[in-house]
Amino acid sequence: MSKDDQTARDIETLHGWIDAARPGGVVFFGGAGVSTESGIPDFRSPSGLYSAQSAQRYDYPPEVMVSRSFFDAHPREFFDFYFDRMVFRDARPNACHRKLAELEARGIVSAVITQNIDGLHQAAGSKRVLELHGSVHRNHCAHCHAAFSLDEVIALHSTAPDGVPRCPRCDGVVKPDVVLYEEPLDDAVITAAVRAIAQADVLVVAGTSLAVYPAAGLVDYFQGSHLAIVNLSPTPLDRQADLCLAAPVGKVFSW
Repeated sequence: MSKDDQTARDIETLHGWIDAARPGGVVFFGGAGVSTESGIPDFRSPSGLYSAQSAQRYDYPPEVMVSRSFFDAHPREFFDFYFDRMVFRDARPNACHRKLAELEARGIVSAVITQNIDGLHQAAGSKRVLELHGSVHRNHCAHCHAAFSLDEVIALHSTAPDGVPRCPRCDGVVKPDVVLYEEPLDDAVITAAVRAIAQADVLVVAGTSLAVYPAAGLVDYFQGSHLAIVNLSPTPLDRQADLCLAAPVGKVFSW
């Protein structure tokens, strides 16, 4: 059997598990690879957020620029990087986002857990989305806690003399509700994700290297029947999976 034939058979197997699951029995856990087909770069590919190409454009390493201490000390440089490399307002949901929203509407998928901050699952129609790392679409003044949409914070950024969006009410810096390095994940979101995974019959992990903790540790709570990992490169949990698919996520979720 050729590699392509085996991949096609494995995709059919996964579809069968999903279709046969009890109502609400499927949970999806996705990472950056879910949104690459929407034109949003991942982290460590040649064009990714942490690539050498990206690093050469800035005075600081990208990994440093997405830390809370850097945000506090160098807000202008943070927002230059943030709006250039982390915000993709024109991105649209791809086949995976749309299929997951359809499966949720049909009562098959009970939760989408995502490491992404782009909001594309909600744009596709998914209702129960657990955002481990926050969202670019939510922003709050660090001083008075006033809320701002993405469009509003982009407008504040574009009109600010130094490029730092500030609250019109109190002049405080407006911080995106994304989890930076040195910041904890939201306890309520983590608790909900653990509960969803622990109750799932089928867990599909897609587009993530499973190298970032504590998010990667969530898979340990799965006690169901079928664990499937869909990722172009191997992950540390491949041996625990019932099925590993080295295929684009959009291709796997097109049926």
